[in-house]
Amino acid sequence: MSDSLEPLCRMLDYRFNDPALLEEAVTHRSVSDRNNERLEFLGDSVLNFVIADELFRRQPRDSEGGLSRLRASLVNRETLASIARQLDLGRHLRLGSGERKSGGRRRDSILSDALEGVLGAVYLDGGFARCHALIVRLFAERLEHLPDASELKDPKTRLQEYLQSARLSLPTYEVLEIAGKAHDQTFRVECRVPEVDTVTVGEAGSRRRAEQRGAEAMLRTLEAGKQEDSQ
Repeated sequence: MSDSLEPLCRMLDYRFNDPALLEEAVTHRSVSDRNNERLEFLGDSVLNFVIADELFRRQPRDSEGGLSRLRASLVNRETLASIARQLDLGRHLRLGSGERKSGGRRRDSILSDALEGVLGAVYLDGGFARCHALIVRLFAERLEHLPDASELKDPKTRLQEYLQSARLSLPTYEVLEIAGKAHDQTFRVECRVPEVDTVTVGEAGSRRRAEQRGAEAMLRTLEAGKQEDSQ
């Protein structure tokens, strides 16, 4: 194994029996056909199972829907990228020149995929128990401070439930603008409710997230208006 990966092993507190697995886990597809995509697939599956198992044991009263929302709040691109940054994983990534120049070491999608690749590598190298222990350690603080599952409904769902309870029409979403290059796009999405004069706009790096932000802004507007009416 390259000496440059020694600091990463120390951060993981794991010594690979087959160093080539870690080399593969930090190699992006822009470098070689032998890259981390297959390990990412494996790591994603193990990660989802371990987090599901931990939540099942820690939250005995939560429903299937609540457990699913909690898992989604833990296993997502932003959380995985944050953990990858804590490990300084970006510094160890092997990227093609184009990805290096475009800031690939800082990109959430690349960091989160690489972390899943590392988990897949640990699973193959050391077995399920070692991978399980690593995942629990990496997510320890988040697992210890879980939010209430009811608070984790995405904004679009909460807005829909609010409108249904108020007997209002469901919202519509329309993409206003897509800016930036294919690998780094920004979406602006309008959220509109027929009976409401206000139109809100959400902006994010994906259409789904932009819609959620638009819905969140609409929900805040409606709730603020309701409070004013009650005063």
